[in-house]
Amino acid sequence: MKRCFDILCSFLGIIICFPLLLFIALWVGCSSKGGIFYRQTRVGKDDKDFTLYKFRSMKINSDKQGLLTIGGKDHRITRAGYFLRKHKLDELPQLFNVLCGNMSFVGPRPEVRKYVSLYTNEQMKVLSVRPGITDPASIAYRNENDLLASVKTNPEEYYIKEIMPKKLALNLQYISKRTFFSDILIIFKTIF
Repeated sequence: MKRCFDILCSFLGIIICFPLLLFIALWVGCSSKGGIFYRQTRVGKDDKDFTLYKFRSMKINSDKQGLLTIGGKDHRITRAGYFLRKHKLDELPQLFNVLCGNMSFVGPRPEVRKYVSLYTNEQMKVLSVRPGITDPASIAYRNENDLLASVKTNPEEYYIKEIMPKKLALNLQYISKRTFFSDILIIFKTIF
C-alpha cells in the first residue's frame, strides 16, 4: 500500500508541480553558474547507495568545503538558494527519487556514507526501510542549520555526537511503530 501511495502521489505531484519545477529550474539556471540540479550519493535501503536529486542551491563545488550547511547565511548558498532552502523547494526533485523507488515520501532521511559509517549496529536498522523526503527527525530538527550555527568550536562534531544520535533514535522509534496513517500524519505535519 505504501509503495502504491508513493508511486501515485509522486506521479501526481510531478504533474501538478510541473510549472513550478520548470520555473525553479529556469531561476536556478539563470541566477548562478552551474547546473540546475545537485546530485549527491546517499545511502538508502539495505545500505545501498543511490543518487539523490535536489535543485542546486549552493555555488559549484561547495560540498568540498564541508557537507553540513551551517546557519541561514552560509556564504556558499546562492541568492535563489536561500529562498529555495527556506521553503524546502530545493527538495522537490526528490519526487523523481520517490517515483523511481529509491525513496518514499516518509522514511528516515538518507545520509551520506561518511556519517552512515559512524552508525552503531542498532542505528543501522534505519537502513531497513526506504529513506524518505520527510521523517519525524526532520520535523523535530527543522532548525538544524541554526543549531549548528550556534556551535562555536566544531559544528560537525556537535552534529555527530549530539544531533545525529537523537535523529536516529527518533527514526528507529518511527520504524518500530509506523503505519500508513502515521505516515499521512507526518506528511501533514511537514506541510504545516
